[in-house]
This record gives sequence, structure tokens and C-alpha cells, in this order.
Amino acid sequence: MAAINRLACYSDPADHYSHRVRIVLAEKAVSAQIIEVASGQCPPQLAEVNPYGSLPTLVDRDLALYEPAVVMEYLDERYPHPALLPAYPVARGNSRLLMHRIQRDWCSLVDRVLDARTPESARVQARKELRESLTGVAALFADKPFFLSEEFSMVDCCLLPILWRLPQLGIDLPRQAKPLLDYMERLFARDSFQASLSATERAMR
Repeated sequence: MAAINRLACYSDPADHYSHRVRIVLAEKAVSAQIIEVASGQCPPQLAEVNPYGSLPTLVDRDLALYEPAVVMEYLDERYPHPALLPAYPVARGNSRLLMHRIQRDWCSLVDRVLDARTPESARVQARKELRESLTGVAALFADKPFFLSEEFSMVDCCLLPILWRLPQLGIDLPRQAKPLLDYMERLFARDSFQASLSATERAMR
């Protein structure tokens, strides 16, 4: 096979970590070849560039990057407009901490629900914890157009794939989560978000 000579992203069409990277690409209007790879599969071209065979993997000529946060920050630096991390160190540090908290508090629960090996009782508990946690922070979405920000940011890129999957996770947010529900409706309608969706993800809603 000929070497990839333009930006390419190996992406799982169902995976929320791959979805993050596709949102960044769409938000920056970066033209990239999206190579869909089902979870658990590793085509030879992917194995050549990533020893773990993990998704998402970004290939930019001779550079191959994996681990979603590394890929997203590289794209933000490589294609600086629009910037998805704040310019100032304190604000940038706060954004990175928010992303860490999304990963630790919410993504861990999402992964537990979606993992077929998780016992049903643990899945029910994770679903309950995620629903209660999202409902508990819903008021934070009332004051600003984006998550704790006046600008669309990488934090939103981490959060939106989870929120898009709530029906798949079996989670229905209550009416008191209205600020969060409004945020979801508004951001799901963005052209860049719609452009980021795989056919598999479109079928989730």
C-alpha cells in the first residue's frame, strides 16, 4: 500500500475517544482521511505506526500520534485557528484540569457501562452515578454558551461525545437538568459537530 501522504486519522466509528478527535478536526475545518477501524481490530497499516494498535491514531506524514489528549493538543498547535485551548497559562491549566475531571469522573463510568465484560449490577450502578452526576452539575451550563467558557473549547470536545451517547448508555436526564439539555441541543446543532459524526454515531439518536 502506498504511504499516506496527507493527514489521516484511524478512528473507531462508535468510540467516544475517537469522536473527540473528529470534533477537533471538524471544528478546525481540517481535511483529513478518516480511516474507520472497528474496535478490537488492527489493520497492518495501523500496526506499523502504533505499537499498541489503539484508536484514535493520527498520522501526519512521518509522525504518528496516539492517546486522544496528545492528538487533540497536537492538532490545536498544528492548526491554531480557531484555538481550542486558552492562550494564557492559568486558563489553559484550568481547561486541562476540567478535561482530566471529565475523564476521571464521567468517562470512567461511560467506559464501564459500554464494556461488555462489566457485570450488569455494576453497569446499573455506573449508569445511576453518571445520571446523578450530570444532573448535579447541570446548573453550571446556565451562565455561558459553552462549558464554563465563552468560547467553544477542547473541554466541549471531550464532553459532547459522552452526551451524544446518553441514549445508548440508557440514560435519560430529568427536567431539572434543563441547562445541560439546552447546551446539548445547541451544540449538537453546530455544523462542525454534525460533520464529526460517523454513520454509526448518527444511528445512536
